[in-house]
Amino acid sequence: MLFERRRSRERMKARLRRAELAQRRPPSFRTRRAVLGLLLTAAFLSVVAAAFHRQVLEHEFLSVEGEKRFLREREIAARRGMVTDRHGEPLAISTSMSTIWADPQLLAARADALPALAQALEVPADSLRQRLGVYAEHGKRFMYLKRRVDPHCAEEVREVSDDLELAGIGVDSEYRRFYPGGEMFGQVVGFTNVDDIGQEGVELVFEDRLRAEPGKRRVVQDGRGRVVEEVEQIKPPSHGEDLALSLDRRLQFLAYRELKRAVTQHRAKSGTAVLLDVTTGEVLAMVNQPAFNPNAARSEPIESRRNRALTDVFEPGSTMKPLVVAAALEAGIIGARTSVNTAPGVLKVGRNRVKDIRNYGVLSATGVITKSSNVGVVKIAQRMDRAMLWQAYGDLGFGHLTGVEFPGERTGFLPHYEGWSRFEHATLAFGYGLNVTSLQLAQAYAAIANDGVKLPVTLKRRAAIPEGERVFAADTARVVRAMMETVVSDKGTARRAKIEGYRVGGKTGTAKKATAHGYAPGKYQSVFAGMAPISKPRFAMVVMVDEPRGESYYGGIVAAPTFAKVMQAALRLYNVGPDDPKAEFLLAGLKEERER
Repeated sequence: MLFERRRSRERMKARLRRAELAQRRPPSFRTRRAVLGLLLTAAFLSVVAAAFHRQVLEHEFLSVEGEKRFLREREIAARRGMVTDRHGEPLAISTSMSTIWADPQLLAARADALPALAQALEVPADSLRQRLGVYAEHGKRFMYLKRRVDPHCAEEVREVSDDLELAGIGVDSEYRRFYPGGEMFGQVVGFTNVDDIGQEGVELVFEDRLRAEPGKRRVVQDGRGRVVEEVEQIKPPSHGEDLALSLDRRLQFLAYRELKRAVTQHRAKSGTAVLLDVTTGEVLAMVNQPAFNPNAARSEPIESRRNRALTDVFEPGSTMKPLVVAAALEAGIIGARTSVNTAPGVLKVGRNRVKDIRNYGVLSATGVITKSSNVGVVKIAQRMDRAMLWQAYGDLGFGHLTGVEFPGERTGFLPHYEGWSRFEHATLAFGYGLNVTSLQLAQAYAAIANDGVKLPVTLKRRAAIPEGERVFAADTARVVRAMMETVVSDKGTARRAKIEGYRVGGKTGTAKKATAHGYAPGKYQSVFAGMAPISKPRFAMVVMVDEPRGESYYGGIVAAPTFAKVMQAALRLYNVGPDDPKAEFLLAGLKEERER
């Protein structure tokens, strides 16, 4: 019995050992093959499922994302329209420049390269690092490193990018605006901002015409943002339309030089000069002092950018007297030889007085203009009712825009006749109580020069002469021109406006300067307005010098010489023959020159 129990325990131990050995024995080949096959099948199904998901279900999404990383839409720079003078000389042109941009997310990771990049860009390293940090922090993927740089700078940036293997830096082409005329044309032509959008002057007025629309292209880029291949052009660039101005570059230069000389010589605050072609209404020269250079960085005072010929108004003073006489002649109230008694040189109007600088006694209507008699012109104006004088001023363009299409042009101020007092009726006759711009005054004188027809003024070159508005009869205009010729004679107030060989007519004006607190003591505005040649006028010009502080402040001394020098150049440049019968030698010399 004991023996059987022992054998039973031994058999039990043997079974346990066999079971343990069975557990330790590796699986059979068949089992292993089954397991391996199962794993491979699962892997294959996983790959097929992933491929199906990406190729079918996510195909469109992944294609777009892939293109985003390698296909880019880039701008094709377009050229802004060129501005030229009447002869095609460039006044504003666009030149292709390089613009450097970056992907802040890629560049921010290369802080070690920023000093070298900043040196190539010619900017402070700290400034570049700060800007880059701001863009990267806000998740931006694009920033300009520097716009419109010269080729040398762009090439240095490329070398730094290649040497340091910088990713996310690119160079594109843009156009930069240049102004060959500089400060001579600054207030007229204006300037554009960094995005090539007009900000002042002609650049602003004709923005829709000059503006360029950049095109678009699709390119392939590598991981560093460099263009590998041009794929297609999506939209062609649309270049701006060129614009020809009426200005003559030669006359603009001469007018600018002479006005600057006058302002400097007489230590004046500012000045303007406008030259018109009376047969077309075109502005041939329009200059101002002080001026500014549109090519330079914007650091000048804002007031230097004003086109004062259009934006600044002044009381025209005695330059209005020929226009008053013209209105009286047109109405048949006086003739050229009508006598006007100006004695004793003082005229009481209400509780006020009108004075001349001396007692001229009895003058003809022509003599009133020659001697610039305040008393004489007031007596002539008093023969007209207020509405008649007001209408004449309005017809000449005072109180209205000239039609020149320029930003900031002012209408001036012409009070309605119903509000005039007796004294205002008088002062308006010699140019006080209203204000005008230099261009308005030039337009009015051009109407007299154009046989009484007022033309709309323009800064654009005209292909055809527009229909004007008749203000005075041709005979009236001719009589007034003859009167104004006496002002430039030895008996008149503008002897310095003479031009050898030509008959010149005009009128001086020396007005006290009005301020918010009344007329400022010792401050004047010196004006000369005139035309030439008197026999058949071609040009009219106005020169105004504000607050001359030299030895003299009279318009015949301060402004008339500038008129003479510029007008003389204009007459010769445009081959206008001398009309002074005393200058036969000049006529003969001009004929010989033309024959040669």
